[in-house]
Amino acid sequence: MQASCPQCGSKVAIDDAKVPDRAFSVKCPKCQSAIRLPGKTAAPSPSAAALPDAEPFSPPSPLSHEPALGSLQPRHDGGANRALVAVPDKSLAGQLGLTFSRLGIAVDNLDDWEEGARLLEQGVYQIVATARVAGQPGKGESLYQRINRLSPDGRRRLFLILAGDEFKTADGTQAFAVLADLVINSRDAGSAENVLRSTLGERQRLYQIYVDARRRHEEAAG
Repeated sequence: MQASCPQCGSKVAIDDAKVPDRAFSVKCPKCQSAIRLPGKTAAPSPSAAALPDAEPFSPPSPLSHEPALGSLQPRHDGGANRALVAVPDKSLAGQLGLTFSRLGIAVDNLDDWEEGARLLEQGVYQIVATARVAGQPGKGESLYQRINRLSPDGRRRLFLILAGDEFKTADGTQAFAVLADLVINSRDAGSAENVLRSTLGERQRLYQIYVDARRRHEEAAG
């Protein structure tokens, strides 16, 4: 399947074997905009028409094949990980974006909770910042509720940050109670890079034991 980005016009090609049955989205490799594409069972859209000399593109691989949290460390080589920020408060979302940018982590803001949950299930994002809110009429469950319904393996791959006025930044007891990896008070959202960096590092150290054991198991099975 081939398509062009509606934002920058870059050409994208996706291996037909990796195209799901239903409609899906991929990230433009140039500008990182979302490109919505039909699945195998849907009729091709104009943007998915065949294009010559399309640039090959593969969706991100599931984290289970790599040391999951090793790649969560901030990078400054142009290949920084992307974090998903999905909170109703636009000001809070902007402050969280500042914290991520100071660590060299690019940010995508998303209002569509259903789309956000689908991208998380596909492993597009390793880090997500959202709020502990309930679903809204006509919109179904909130992203926080959807994350809590992920499979244990899917949830294990995700670093979840909850932000809100009810939290005390970096309070481990609160984070445990709400099934998050880190909680941040709204007042600290724009200046929590040190807390985020240290928590990511600690999570990496704790998770490495699991990653090593899983790798040994997969090698033995292979």
